[in-house]
Amino acid sequence: MSDKTNHVLSCIQPTGEMHLGNYFGAVSNWVKLQDEYDCIYGIVDYHAMTMPYDPKELRSNSKQLIVDLMACGLHPDKSIIFLQSLVPEHAELCWIFNCVTSIGDLKRMTQFKDKSGQIESGSSTNFVSGGLFTYPVLQAADILIYRADKVPIGQDQKQHLELSREIARNFNRQFGDYFPEPKPLFTPSLKIKSTADPTKKMSKSLGSKHFITLFEEENSIRKKIKSAVTDTGEPSEEMSPGLTNLFELLKACGKDDDVTSLRNDYDAGQLRYVNLKGAVADALVELTGRLRTEREQLMQDLPLVWKQIRIGSEAAREIARETLREVRNLVGLPKR
Repeated sequence: MSDKTNHVLSCIQPTGEMHLGNYFGAVSNWVKLQDEYDCIYGIVDYHAMTMPYDPKELRSNSKQLIVDLMACGLHPDKSIIFLQSLVPEHAELCWIFNCVTSIGDLKRMTQFKDKSGQIESGSSTNFVSGGLFTYPVLQAADILIYRADKVPIGQDQKQHLELSREIARNFNRQFGDYFPEPKPLFTPSLKIKSTADPTKKMSKSLGSKHFITLFEEENSIRKKIKSAVTDTGEPSEEMSPGLTNLFELLKACGKDDDVTSLRNDYDAGQLRYVNLKGAVADALVELTGRLRTEREQLMQDLPLVWKQIRIGSEAAREIARETLREVRNLVGLPKR
């Protein structure tokens, strides 16, 4: 680790190809943070096991996400990039944290209610795993095992970070002041909506027309933007959600001049939707084309990429081992 003042940690689940919402909402900020902080980024494959999954897909998704993140600009020379399952200390600390976390706190987690509801409505078995119930504790272990000062989050993730802070407090009260309470790092985060239904967040769970992947081909992007909803048909003095979303996408791509020009047209009542959609499509095609080129180059040397992740995971594990050594002593477990 360098001499930078603060340590930042953030993680992402390997649940398939990233979409624009993932990129503009989180990953693009992670890339920028590398120049300001000591950053640790994890691909948390243990978390992906809490919902019904296919083992081959999990393995494939994990490896592909590593490549995709590096194509976006996460760099092993700037950050520690690790695969969670290669750092088993996470699971051990999770068990210890389970023993200082109340059932009441876990029952209040809204994502458990949401995801368990998805399973019960879409599965013939109605099987909801205990892992889904306790995964916020593993999430706390992910953060606290590196004693991170800051965690980049959006406003909708405050509840889980607060649980991590509460677990740290519970541990410290019982075993002595050890874990710092991680603080939220509210980075600029654009809330990208579905172009097919701009009242909803861009999400793969809504179906293919509701998201644009980060490496999507040009023809598909142009088709989705061309058919993007602009007005709901209801009169309003405010800009419609559909138009707002298109302007947000254009802004997210760094096309400030286009945003200014088209916004002036809108204010003057002269905006042609075809011009706005064309500008958005061009910007997205430019972005995804650049990222596809980066990914293709990385795919040509997968053994090197995997070696770098092994090295990063071992660097993460060195930190995690030291934390577990001290924690085991504090809670009364023998030395290893």
